Amino acid sequence: MTSGRLTLSWVGRDEALRNTADGGYEWVSRQDPRVTEVRLLQETGKAGDVTGTAADNLLIHGDSYDALLALVRNPEYGDHYRGKVKLVYIDPPFNTGQAFQHYDDALEHSVWLTMMRDRLLLIRDLLAPGGSVWVHLDDAEMAYCRVLMDEVFGRGNFVGTVVWQKIHARNNSAQHLSSVHDYLLVYARSKSDLVLNKIDRTELSDQEFWNPDNDPRGPWRRSDLTASHAYEDGRYEVVGPHGDVFSPRGNRWWSCSRETFDSLREDNRLWWGKTGRTFPFRKRFQSELGGLVPTTFWTHDEVGDNRQAKAEVTKLFDRSRIFSTPKPEALLKRVIQIATDPGDVVVDVFAGSGTTAAVAHKMGRRWVTAEILEETAETFTRPRLEKVVAGDDPGGITKTVGWEGGGGFRSLKASPSAFEIADGRVFLADWVKGEDFTAVVAAQLGFMYDSADGGPFCGTKGRARLAVVDGVVDEVVARGVIGHLDEGERAVIVGRGITPEAESLVAELSRGSKVLKAPRDLVRRGKAVR
Repeated sequence: MTSGRLTLSWVGRDEALRNTADGGYEWVSRQDPRVTEVRLLQETGKAGDVTGTAADNLLIHGDSYDALLALVRNPEYGDHYRGKVKLVYIDPPFNTGQAFQHYDDALEHSVWLTMMRDRLLLIRDLLAPGGSVWVHLDDAEMAYCRVLMDEVFGRGNFVGTVVWQKIHARNNSAQHLSSVHDYLLVYARSKSDLVLNKIDRTELSDQEFWNPDNDPRGPWRRSDLTASHAYEDGRYEVVGPHGDVFSPRGNRWWSCSRETFDSLREDNRLWWGKTGRTFPFRKRFQSELGGLVPTTFWTHDEVGDNRQAKAEVTKLFDRSRIFSTPKPEALLKRVIQIATDPGDVVVDVFAGSGTTAAVAHKMGRRWVTAEILEETAETFTRPRLEKVVAGDDPGGITKTVGWEGGGGFRSLKASPSAFEIADGRVFLADWVKGEDFTAVVAAQLGFMYDSADGGPFCGTKGRARLAVVDGVVDEVVARGVIGHLDEGERAVIVGRGITPEAESLVAELSRGSKVLKAPRDLVRRGKAVR
């Protein structure tokens, strides 16, 4: 218990995780600069129509943590995404102990919890006040993740648990129980601000609707015309199409007045059975009933199942490229329809085959998605999204939403770590040179980077201006930078080396200005995710 709140404890809770070269994780201090740093997102390609800004749809190749941290803390992206994302859907590794073709899903339990905790904290920062996060899991970690999300988002922001019927055939070889469902844990950033959309009735099974009389208004269902409570004008007789006389039986009354009944008859809104001789019912048309509040049980005939999902990916590519764990487009369509409106931002940082981004694109939402495995991104994610943009994806929800192609996206790659550690000392990596060095400094210090700013400056943060020197900051450099400041501005000057005279001169010439040394002073400003 901490401050009266229930928390989940595990080995390594106070440490952080860092990716290793073999695709796994290693434990490090939460102050390790390779964890606290903000990675650069460097453009590697584009498809369709884009603006070249952070407002484009973005496909990021990199670890989900690095992608999220850049979206939250790099001002170029933070201004567009921090506190403005309407929906985050993630389908993380389930930690089932199985080895899937495209993922190592056998993370040790405490590693999985730390991995999820750090990402959920960043997701919380991304969500708009009326935003929600949907985490897709199975039985392996669902219960633990529920407690973890109570801690991160607050128990009062729990919205519900959706059960999805992912398989509709019994596995008779199962040792104990045949598992046929997954879970979607749903939390709000602020439940009092959350408004979820209703489901269009036409999306659901139409078994309760029919149209035996070929009414031009479409399918309808029967509705009782009687009520159990006394109604002042509810005692009268009506005559059917063949002269049969009807009135409510026992302790029942008509639920409407005679005048209303006659108007329903006039508008062909009564059903007297196929023979025209049965007790009348009211016709309620599917098209007039409006949406339905979503339930927490979604069947395979409503939103698809695993078999359908694999068929969709196979149809897009061929049987030589079969993704192990795709999700059906109808499932993501349901989530996105409930949680967002056209134009809203949807984020998925475990992209996989790209289903979330593909569906969001077809539904007119903006999206950001990230995939850590380059092979997966190049084999599935990017080609699939290119097909969506080009209108060459005829499957999934394409016909349902009338998608014909359009829009575009940019491909970005999260940079390698800018820092290296040897013998307890921190160094800048060899690739951090020239303009990359400048961009790295701006990202770590939270400056809006502008390589074309002019003069000695390359970034801004309020009234502060950033100057980066890929060398030593001495008195000459310091005097030159300070001389370019306008009234009321201050400077942050960063160099690989600084002289004591330069520090003194800057403090003397410009109150509030300062000189920093890289990497020492960049590391000190690293912020651990809490």
